[in-house]
Amino acid sequence: MAQNQTAAEVRTGTAQGAVLRPGRAADPVPDKAALAANQNTQQDSASVSKSVSRGDAGSGVKEEPGKGEEQADKEPDVGAESPEQTKPMLAESRQRKLRLMLRQCDRVLLMDFELLAMNDWPDNFSVATARRSRDLWVFSALVAAVVFLSGLTGIVPAWVAGGGFGAFIIIVLLGIPVVRRVYTSAPSYLDLLLKRQRLMRDARKHAEHLEGKEGLIWQCARMADYNPVLKNTRFSNLLRLSEQKALPRALSRREHVRLYLIYLLEAEKAYSRVQAAFLEGNQEAIDEGWQAAVAQPEDRT
Repeated sequence: MAQNQTAAEVRTGTAQGAVLRPGRAADPVPDKAALAANQNTQQDSASVSKSVSRGDAGSGVKEEPGKGEEQADKEPDVGAESPEQTKPMLAESRQRKLRLMLRQCDRVLLMDFELLAMNDWPDNFSVATARRSRDLWVFSALVAAVVFLSGLTGIVPAWVAGGGFGAFIIIVLLGIPVVRRVYTSAPSYLDLLLKRQRLMRDARKHAEHLEGKEGLIWQCARMADYNPVLKNTRFSNLLRLSEQKALPRALSRREHVRLYLIYLLEAEKAYSRVQAAFLEGNQEAIDEGWQAAVAQPEDRT
């Protein structure tokens, strides 16, 4: 009975806490901080062992350092091209660009300098002189008419009124263009105005012919690299109107036509330089054997 009680007490003590055995001290209960530090140490040691095992596995299949570099050197670089291959491509692109500029601006060669220059334009002095002669003619006719009408009312004698009537008829006849050409070769004020209108109308029609349906000078602006004058800001309004296909209608004054003529002359210079560069590039392509960059004649139908 005593032994059974002793065994029961031992089982109960083991379940409740530390076990006491004769001959040695009781085991101490570990702290929570010590348990956490022990777990961290075990995790670190496990990660180190895994990394070492991976490094050993990678070193086992690693190639020799010199062998990998030699294999990379032997493989050709697909993206890089040699200069001998890029030169024909650049020449072809440049020739295509020059050909496009020549095609878009070839109508500049149809420019009529005489129509746009308007060298026969009546100057302001001639117009002022003709206007003064016109005013004098009108004033003389009015004075003669007043003298004649005064004679009808009895203010002046009849012979004076008759003289006024005769002077009025003569003055009016002198103003008729057919009679005027008999005694003078100077153009009248009306003739000068009609001449100005005719020259302006011809210049606008020629500008409309040059511009066409797509516009001309705004396409010639691409040749500014061959003539920096085309980049001048004073041509900006003309370029904008040409791009809007409203340039011929906007040429209402001689200054506008002269500015348009100046731009066409500068564009013609640039066209000559572009043409020279195109022919030079074509000859270089022929000499180098770049058939893709050589200009081919267009088919005629």
